[in-house]
Amino acid sequence: MKRVASVSVACILALGVATTAYAADVAQRSAIPTKAPGYVAAFSWTGFYAGVNGGWGFGRTDWDVLGVGSTDFNVDGGVIGGSLGYNWQLGATVIGLEGDLDWSGIKGNSANAVCIGAVCEMRNNWLGTTRGRIGYAFGRMMPYVTGGAAFGDVKMSTALGSESETRVGWTLGGGVEAAIVGPWSAKLEYLYTDLGKANCSLTGCGASTDVDFRNNLVRGGINLKF
Repeated sequence: MKRVASVSVACILALGVATTAYAADVAQRSAIPTKAPGYVAAFSWTGFYAGVNGGWGFGRTDWDVLGVGSTDFNVDGGVIGGSLGYNWQLGATVIGLEGDLDWSGIKGNSANAVCIGAVCEMRNNWLGTTRGRIGYAFGRMMPYVTGGAAFGDVKMSTALGSESETRVGWTLGGGVEAAIVGPWSAKLEYLYTDLGKANCSLTGCGASTDVDFRNNLVRGGINLKF
């Protein structure tokens, strides 16, 4: 009985020593500093970019036929083209410049009696803008407002002929752009453009006619920053 008691005491003491040693080893391991997670840089909008865009334009044109009367009608059509720009990010504020040039299929016509030969047709074949942009970055998302100059052609046709004039006007709008992966970003924007009044001459349209062109443009685009 004494032998059993002695063995039991020895086992208990050995277990206590082993437990103490294990606890000390765990404490020592816990004290060893671990490697900090790698630093991930915040996304920056600063830099040059180029992109493509496409969308739909819809608006209104007013025709004032000298000595006859006036009429107006709707115009619409698709647009597709490219853009170049540069952004500067200052804190969360992003300031940029952007230029774009699009092929345009925006057109419309009317058979109103004031039109020469009952034909008034307007077509816009190309449309471009040069704009400033001011945005606010929420990380990889940036809503923005934009405005500047707009330029494009206005082709005016009647039953007696046609004439084209390149016009310079203004544009104002806004949108949102989001960085999607690597240097790529996607945007959706709205622009209102006004190219002012073009004139189709007596020899071109059969009567001196003032034609204005106002347009709403909704576009999506993909940009590559470099």
